[in-house]
Amino acid sequence: MASVANWRTRLRSRLGSGRRTLTDFLAARPGLRAALFGAAGALVVVLPLLAWQNARFSPSRSLTQEDINAAVEHALKSVTLPSPAAKAYEAIERSVVRVDGYTVDAQTGAEKENGVGSGVVILENGTILTNLHVVAGSDRIKVTFFDGTSSDALLIGTRPEHDLAVIRPKTIPDDLFPAAMASTAGLMQGDHVFAVGFPFGIGPSLSAGVVSGKGRNFRSPEGNQVMTNLIQFDAAANPGNSGGPLINADGEVVGIVTAILNPNEGDRTFVGIGFAVPIENAASAVGIPPF
Repeated sequence: MASVANWRTRLRSRLGSGRRTLTDFLAARPGLRAALFGAAGALVVVLPLLAWQNARFSPSRSLTQEDINAAVEHALKSVTLPSPAAKAYEAIERSVVRVDGYTVDAQTGAEKENGVGSGVVILENGTILTNLHVVAGSDRIKVTFFDGTSSDALLIGTRPEHDLAVIRPKTIPDDLFPAAMASTAGLMQGDHVFAVGFPFGIGPSLSAGVVSGKGRNFRSPEGNQVMTNLIQFDAAANPGNSGGPLINADGEVVGIVTAILNPNEGDRTFVGIGFAVPIENAASAVGIPPF
């Protein structure tokens, strides 16, 4: 193996003594540039490797496999990588919306907030999935996007048996991104999932947990509806999370958060059991074929 000193001498010769830089050199050779910079991992390893060599080895010494292994280990210890939750949130954040419902007093015309929930954009035209109970009984629906802009929205479809509603805003941001969806067929108990939404109107907020079970049934507190084939999860969910996405570690939507279970009568705060409608059922509500 050639010494690092000889490698540097050859590189200086190839670059020349004029104003050409390493950037110019690589730009003229796209194949070499792709080889050096084609992956982010190469930067993480190559740059610390050179720094490690300069600090520890004499110009006459050749690098060994042990030297390279030590340099890679040093580089990995010195680089802070984003957490799985941060990566998942980054993938979904531009697709999550706040959903507010309002009623209008027939006598005074004054508006009153009917409830707050969450939703997720699933089509490029701005079509949003949310819970039916979030918008039910509202005279006006407003959605607020990730960039703070808001728009009135129309209720264009419902799926009561799954507590789902489909709404479409009148205007959408230019840089809106629909969420990616993933089949729940391979979802297993213990898989990491994240609930994203506006609990108590605060958000967008993310909470982390795992899949606790699949194929669960849930009866609403009023006792007048039973939903079946639900995903059970333990990521914290509270009033306001309803209608928001349940996502996997890749930020893909696997379900729509729909309910929480609390044995204390009248208490709607989270005690560790939440339910989501599988995305296959939710997507069919807007005519998207199942996976």
